[in-house]
Amino acid sequence: MKITPEQLAEQHTDEAIAARIAGPSADDYAGDFVLGGVDGAVTTFAIVAGVAGASYGVAVAIVLGIANLLADGFSMAISNYLKARSDQMQLKKYRSLETMHIQRVPEREREEIRQIFAAKGFEGELLESVVDTICEDKRRWVDTMLVEEWGLRLQPPTPWKAGLVTFTGFCLAGSIPLLPLPLVQLGWSPNTIFLTSALLTGAAFILIGIFRAKVEQEGQLTAVTETLVTGGCAAAIAYGVGVGLHSLFGTTL
Repeated sequence: MKITPEQLAEQHTDEAIAARIAGPSADDYAGDFVLGGVDGAVTTFAIVAGVAGASYGVAVAIVLGIANLLADGFSMAISNYLKARSDQMQLKKYRSLETMHIQRVPEREREEIRQIFAAKGFEGELLESVVDTICEDKRRWVDTMLVEEWGLRLQPPTPWKAGLVTFTGFCLAGSIPLLPLPLVQLGWSPNTIFLTSALLTGAAFILIGIFRAKVEQEGQLTAVTETLVTGGCAAAIAYGVGVGLHSLFGTTL
């Protein structure tokens, strides 16, 4: 992804650098939104496609679509909440462990710091100065071990925020395939409704892909293509299953 000199400068102001180092940024939750949005649009449209393939009517698609929107969205939000909660608990566990190690075997822990920074290229008096600086503050010492030895983030996303953002993304994007369905009351044919749903969902995939490219710092074309292909494959599978079941059981299933 191309970054202009202006964008690069904006990303490296004193405030931007401090915010990135201090804790979770908006991009952490933007990733949760993308995750929920992609899954919401894919699964809900897959249901619409499956119902269309089985020729079960718009009412069935509405019922199943709304059920998926709420139940699957809630399930995904809870999963993301539990993941963020697990990250927090893991951080707490290893913080206690490293604190105990520093209290009981400080020289061995000091040697770990020395080897970590020696591997980064520090040596001689400079290496000893770095070790002294880190080890003179117990909080800094523990934080360094958490990051360098265990590869942990010192500020993982807040669990309830991660879950809420995921649920919001799921419901917003997942509701798009359902928007044309009530038009059956205006006399629209099921085929026209399904085509409209497919077009709206495709547009949603494109927007999600663009947003995803911004969050993940990748090319827009790649992100949009991957999102469209993923959603299209899921819909094609669901439509094929619907057609197959309809041919076997008809509309009495």
